[in-house]
Amino acid sequence: MTNDAYARKVAAFLTPDYFEGVYKGLFNEFTKFIAKYNKLPTMEAFKIEVDEGDRLNDEQYRHAIEILPNIFTAEAENLDWLIDRTEKWCQDRAVYNSIMESISIIDGKHQTLSKNAIPDILSKALGVTFDTNIGHDYLENVDGRYDFYHEQKERTPFDLDLFNKITKGGIPNKTLNIALAGTGVGKSLFMCHCAGAALSMGKNVLYITMEMAEERIAERIDANLLNVPIDQLENLSKDMFRQKVSQISAKTNGRLIIKEYPTGQANASHFRALLNELKLKKNFVPDMIYIDYLNICSSSRMKAMGGSINSYTYIKSIAEELRGLAVEFDVPVMSATQTTRGGYGNDDVGLDDTAESFGLPATADLMFALISNDELSNNGQILVKQLKNRYNDVGADSRFVVGIDRSKMRLFDVDQNDSPLNKEEDHGPAFDNSNSGQRLKSENRFGDFKL
Repeated sequence: MTNDAYARKVAAFLTPDYFEGVYKGLFNEFTKFIAKYNKLPTMEAFKIEVDEGDRLNDEQYRHAIEILPNIFTAEAENLDWLIDRTEKWCQDRAVYNSIMESISIIDGKHQTLSKNAIPDILSKALGVTFDTNIGHDYLENVDGRYDFYHEQKERTPFDLDLFNKITKGGIPNKTLNIALAGTGVGKSLFMCHCAGAALSMGKNVLYITMEMAEERIAERIDANLLNVPIDQLENLSKDMFRQKVSQISAKTNGRLIIKEYPTGQANASHFRALLNELKLKKNFVPDMIYIDYLNICSSSRMKAMGGSINSYTYIKSIAEELRGLAVEFDVPVMSATQTTRGGYGNDDVGLDDTAESFGLPATADLMFALISNDELSNNGQILVKQLKNRYNDVGADSRFVVGIDRSKMRLFDVDQNDSPLNKEEDHGPAFDNSNSGQRLKSENRFGDFKL
């Protein structure tokens, strides 16, 4: 009666059946007034309408006159909260009314409906919602689609230029992003570096580990952010260590939480409970979640024991649950997966080298391989190969290198002209002599063009 924005949001979804007694009559008078004048009534105008109407008996009329001052007392409430609570109330009332109507049908007291109508009555009640979006009309929603193309989506950027380039500025929210690499190549190093970089940018970061202890993950991030070789951290005095960490704290508004779970025991339900607990107890809402790593999570929907579930279905289920978690909490999720035995040591890792399940790359929004060999290691570099990219053309910058300092658990940008992909020696370009180079050469895909 006093909040125009609220009334216009919810009035169309309310029906007189949701109300009882005097409130039902007052609601009918309210809808009649709105339909006629298209604005909220004042208390004086509404009282005149009630006086002239015949919807209330004497007892209801006396009750209405008594409660009108309270109904027209404006209260400042959050609009979104009001709408959410009203939607829930409408759903509850619809279910209650449908159950009572079903009981009358079962008892044979309903004049028109038979028992066959009960499923339809209940389904309509359960379908009550304030959501009016029933699909995108291609021709009518042209303006909304144009705005969507030009809106600036919230993204979590990298501190590596080419990663920002291939993702158009960083990883969007509600996405699952996967790094594919063999054992010891640098999956955890990559995620620890990105977590430290995000913290330095003022982001809240949640790092979930099921492979290493919380302190070991923190140790890697310490080496990265403190610019100290990981084997030299223990040589720092406590005062020096505190001073360095304090300097990091003074430069960022972000926070980093590291949570360890037993290997193979935690699933999306555990992570959901953790997120809710962190918000409640520490007022911590992450901007980015790292999960180290996906294959040693468990599924909240399926049991892996007993051999009844194959690895394709099981790992795909985990991937879907983690992506669902990203959508639910409106954050990007970064995780990793192992290569197959054939993919280990391969210079040309592909999607088919994903261990255990091809359902994982089918679910991921971004997937890239981290590749290392002797020559790359000698140059202090690691090769990145795009495998799947929903943010950009996967063919643009499909392969590039980044610098790697394993002692400090750090990645950095390098000049692509100095990479083994372009380096010429007496025996020809180094990449041409790698496994992938030899394969591409045999396929004659690039002719005389040098990669």
